[in-house]
Amino acid sequence: MTASSSAAGSGAFRGSLDTHHEERVLVLDFGGQTAQLIARRLRDENVFCQLVRPDLPASRIKELTPKGLILSGGPASVYEEGSPKADPGIFDLGIPILGICYGMQWFCHALGGKVAPGEKREFGLAQCAVNGANPLFKDLPANSVVWMSHGDQVLNLSEQFNSIATTETCPHAAVQHKTRAIYGLQFHPEVTHSEYGQQMLRNFVKNICRCAGTWKIESLLEREIESIRNRVGKSRVICGLSGGVDSSVVAALLYRAIGDQLSCIFVNNGMLRKGEAEEVRFEFGEHFKTDLHVVDASQLFLSGLKGVTEPQTKRKTIGKLFIDVFKEEAKSIPDAHFLAQGTLYPDVIESGSNPDGPAASIKLHHNVGGLPKELGFELIEPLRDFFKDEVRRMGLALGLPEHLVWRHPFPGPGLAVRCLGEVTEPRLAILRECDAIVIEELRAAGLYRQINQAFAVLLPVQSVGVMGDARTYESTIAIRAVTTDDFMTADWFRMPFDVLQRMSTRITNAVRGVNRVVYDISSKPPSTIEWE
Repeated sequence: MTASSSAAGSGAFRGSLDTHHEERVLVLDFGGQTAQLIARRLRDENVFCQLVRPDLPASRIKELTPKGLILSGGPASVYEEGSPKADPGIFDLGIPILGICYGMQWFCHALGGKVAPGEKREFGLAQCAVNGANPLFKDLPANSVVWMSHGDQVLNLSEQFNSIATTETCPHAAVQHKTRAIYGLQFHPEVTHSEYGQQMLRNFVKNICRCAGTWKIESLLEREIESIRNRVGKSRVICGLSGGVDSSVVAALLYRAIGDQLSCIFVNNGMLRKGEAEEVRFEFGEHFKTDLHVVDASQLFLSGLKGVTEPQTKRKTIGKLFIDVFKEEAKSIPDAHFLAQGTLYPDVIESGSNPDGPAASIKLHHNVGGLPKELGFELIEPLRDFFKDEVRRMGLALGLPEHLVWRHPFPGPGLAVRCLGEVTEPRLAILRECDAIVIEELRAAGLYRQINQAFAVLLPVQSVGVMGDARTYESTIAIRAVTTDDFMTADWFRMPFDVLQRMSTRITNAVRGVNRVVYDISSKPPSTIEWE
């Protein structure tokens, strides 16, 4: 049974859509980069929100009984052939609608307006002036800064709409239907650059959609626990532990639900961070006292990577070896019918595995359909309705230590993709020590929680240095630290020079084989966060 078929067959995601959340808002995702951010902002208002594909039939939307619909932005032009469209039947459901950027252009176009390229494209900050009182702009000043990102504009409104806000180059920066609860914003209220964007979204869901805002992650824990117990029965569940936040929260949740029916498999591939194996052993062997299976396969992985330098080949090699090791260990666990994974909501969206979700598959995520069907388990994914920050809150509520819950993300292939060039035991030892120093100095400076991801990278570059009176020819370490809301874009962290100095001094003094340290000041895009 594949991961996707087991999820669909068990009703894991469709079931949660149908029954788990009495009050929800749906976001019809037209492919905008900030569509996930809309859902995040609404959840901050304690309103449950999910992304669905833009052409979801009105009949299906009616079944889901949402309190409101938000039509996201997107890269297409509404007048182009093949551009994404929603079901016009949504206008007859009596559900409040908010269109953002493309979403607004689509319904203006569908209801008789004219959309065309604007005389001037708007990208960035703009001054927005509100025309009179309006429930969408309740308690907002008449003028505020908003974030624009569009080339097309609504040039002519149909008689059904009024213009309720303008900018210097956009006469219809916001619109309202004359008789229905349909609103449109040409700008993006979901991004932090829009000065009162959160208040606009709050006004929509609380005042227009009449959402009570009672959804809380903590209140869902007991419901998830009961759901797991009912589904699992007396069977055993296997959870693959990586040492990261997601798999740790899944394991803690399952342990709360089914206790000693949980078995955890932790594969040490030899490419872990310093102290990671010991921490996993303690948390899930001593603290939670699960049936923990630790497999030290480090030499197997290192042998498989011998001579490999191409990044994708590294990833594929590690992935295949992990499957082989995991499968072999799983055979030793009797009566195991379920496999638990730490799939998060963005993974479901990006992989296209949600039957109600966006149709396009952006990437094949390793947690969504990544394990082969011959493993023969039914899949349990208790986190697939949640975003990363929500999972962290669940972890704290389940009793996981704060330092583990707030740990920076770590790639599946581990240090292998931060060890550029061939992966060898001596090079990993150098990288592991340097990485630990970077994190220790960030914690000491009180900067760790200000940064979303930080790490060291060992470059396949050697350079001349001087230590004492001797000439050296040794390796280079790059330090990477970024801030981001969603990991789709990221900016490099403006690290204080004194912190960089301490990192550099400690690394070159304490780690043999390194004589040069550099700092990565690349944003994403054009760079990625990881180097490989």
